[in-house]
Amino acid sequence: MPEFITPQAPPDALPPAIPGGDPRLRVLTPDGRQAREQPKWRRDFPIDTTEDNYVARRDFTKFMVLISASFVAGQGWIALKTLEGGDRGAGPRAIAKVDDLAVGQAAVFAYPGEHDTCLLVRVADGEFLAYGNKCTHLSCAVTPDVASGRLLCPCHHGSFDLATGRPLAGPPRRPLNRVALEVRDGTVYATGVEERTV
Repeated sequence: MPEFITPQAPPDALPPAIPGGDPRLRVLTPDGRQAREQPKWRRDFPIDTTEDNYVARRDFTKFMVLISASFVAGQGWIALKTLEGGDRGAGPRAIAKVDDLAVGQAAVFAYPGEHDTCLLVRVADGEFLAYGNKCTHLSCAVTPDVASGRLLCPCHHGSFDLATGRPLAGPPRRPLNRVALEVRDGTVYATGVEERTV
């Protein structure tokens, strides 16, 4: 915005007054030269330095609409990928031999993808349980404590029920994903993943 200048210097030292306007209102240029001596680009784009960082409501609204639209598009893409289901039906895959695990022991395996780590626990003589190996709070690896019937998350002292995968203590609120198992001919097979929210 133009500034009011109180004449304290000789009149020829002051910038010129705006033609047809208030004689006290004068245009100040960034380099102090007369307006007619300014480069052509400065005459074509006469923006005061005080207004240089000013953002109009219309520009701000355009920016917010574009950002909001990109967030909506991202959420839509995530929803489509979720509804698509990914590779959750990877089919049966052999993960361990029955004789490889004693009662109370656990083994880590990948199912259905190579980056989906899961935990297989032998809880009794003919009973196996398998869950996703990532805590539903912040994805830390869980460890089995078969004696107490829990899966423990060491990061924030969360714990899950070994029989159901449901949270018992700590910050986790969602149960672990359960892996469906099948035992055939002395081999344990993973057959699917049950993603749960409650």
